[in-house]
Amino acid sequence: MPKVQVVNMQGSPVEEIELNELIFGIEPNNSVMHSAVVAQLANARVGTQSALTRSEVRGGGRKPWRQKGTGRARAGTIRSPLWRGGGIVFAPKPRDYSKKLPKKVKRLALCSALSSKVIDNSLIVVDQISFEKPKTKEMVKMLEALKVSKKAMVVLEGCDENNVMTSARNIEGVIISRADTLNVVDLLKYDYVVFTKAAVMKTEEVLSNA
Repeated sequence: MPKVQVVNMQGSPVEEIELNELIFGIEPNNSVMHSAVVAQLANARVGTQSALTRSEVRGGGRKPWRQKGTGRARAGTIRSPLWRGGGIVFAPKPRDYSKKLPKKVKRLALCSALSSKVIDNSLIVVDQISFEKPKTKEMVKMLEALKVSKKAMVVLEGCDENNVMTSARNIEGVIISRADTLNVVDLLKYDYVVFTKAAVMKTEEVLSNA
């Protein structure tokens, strides 16, 4: 079982805990993580592009001139794609880009991403994170004590730690996430993942039931 040191907000060791081997101690599967990233980015796309075909363009219901005798090319509507202001040939229409992954594949991808953070020593566990009032300076001070110098994701147990969330919102390269809303893209995007001890337990609970 992988073990990790728990530190306080000043960066001093407090205790050592064992992580669930099936969640934090597996061999990362790069192929599955890639599939999860592709699916998540595809699901974020909004297929709202749209253009009008000749049947949808307003006007053009009458034949502009008679078929023969004018010397001009025959025309049935002024909304032909050949005309200015006409419809678009094979016009793009709203579409669904979403991709679905099996639940077990999603779980494996998350566990692979978490395990890769443990292997890279970029997963930090803090006994608890709490501020008396929202203070960006206090959050910066804590991250410096934890020696987090790059992009970081702070994972909390729930959404009731408003002071922590507000303290981190103005720090560039730092985001706050909940243990039950973890995703592969964010885990791979950020260099460090800072868990509270409660968030680790919540993550193990969520992924054990997945």
